Amino acid sequence: MTDRNTAPDTPPTDDTWTLANAKARLSEVIDRAQAGPQVITRHGKPNAVVVSAEEWARKVARKGTLAEFLLASPLRGADLELERAHDAPRDEMP
Repeated sequence: MTDRNTAPDTPPTDDTWTLANAKARLSEVIDRAQAGPQVITRHGKPNAVVVSAEEWARKVARKGTLAEFLLASPLRGADLELERAHDAPRDEMP
């Protein structure tokens, strides 16, 4: 990923923005994020990504419960023998 955008008035050539350019053209960054992720670089390295609210909601949506996840485990039904440590309980902190 090459960052060729140096001046805030220079539009990005791909979906990569320098921090200064993104700050100066935030509305455009947000508009373009509706079509795809926008990478913001700092000191020439990717630092943040702006995505649409719809994309973010899709990424963070739960895909089931913990119980469903555990029930679908390939280890379910395996006769694992786990040893448990029988240490003394920890002291409570005041």
